[in-house]
Amino acid sequence: MMRAQRKQQKPLGFTLVEVLVVIAIIGVLVGLLVPAVQAAREAARRAQCQNNLHQLGIAMHNYHSAHQKLPPGCMEWRAFRDPPTKRQFAWSAFLLSYLEQVTVADQIDWRVPYDHPNNREVAQLQLSVFLCPTAAPPTPGGLGKTDYGGLFGQRITARRRTDNGVYIHDRSIRFRDIADGLSQTMCVAEDTRGPEAEWINGRNVFEQSGGINDPRAWAGDNEIRSDHTGGAMCLFTDGHVALVSEQIDKQSLAALITRAGRDRPQELP
Repeated sequence: MMRAQRKQQKPLGFTLVEVLVVIAIIGVLVGLLVPAVQAAREAARRAQCQNNLHQLGIAMHNYHSAHQKLPPGCMEWRAFRDPPTKRQFAWSAFLLSYLEQVTVADQIDWRVPYDHPNNREVAQLQLSVFLCPTAAPPTPGGLGKTDYGGLFGQRITARRRTDNGVYIHDRSIRFRDIADGLSQTMCVAEDTRGPEAEWINGRNVFEQSGGINDPRAWAGDNEIRSDHTGGAMCLFTDGHVALVSEQIDKQSLAALITRAGRDRPQELP
């Protein structure tokens, strides 16, 4: 009977100290797991962003094979006080047929400007190939967003003529015009949070004036900006994609943007 009573008096469950210890262990494990999960998700998003630019590179080369030249950075650019009748279509719109977006390209009325009522519906389409998954999502009701801008040129080292890049206004560049080499010339880069960043709008070309992800760059200007840690994804004219470090020397960055500057970057991405 004494043994039976002792068994009945044995406490059941955990003590308060044991519960606190278990909670502390779980908290430590969660604290270790969450950053790992976030890092894995960002790695997947960065891989998707890289793949988007890779697809743009393939489309660019197929366009060049078909036309023996690249599309213009902007067709019928509207300068200050230019008439709104100029069409201002972007290089990215010309690549649609080579991005398996033939139905979208067929909906565009190329005879009128990109912002004409005839093009309003198609211009509002959000196309995943132009969107970096790490960047902020598109604004509902706005024109189709792009997180990738064509490189018009750079004014880091150039001052008088800054149309020294691959995608410039009202002119199509051929591969043979890129004297610095296709593998050492960037043509498209991430431009998240840039103004007028729309895949149909020819204002999604820009000249670089500072470093990558430069916090001193004016927020209302288009620059190479990314939401990835440490740099930005850039497409080179030979079709390869690289995360170019935000620590890259500005002189080297300028050399990578110019198409025929007869210059070489001191450091490659």
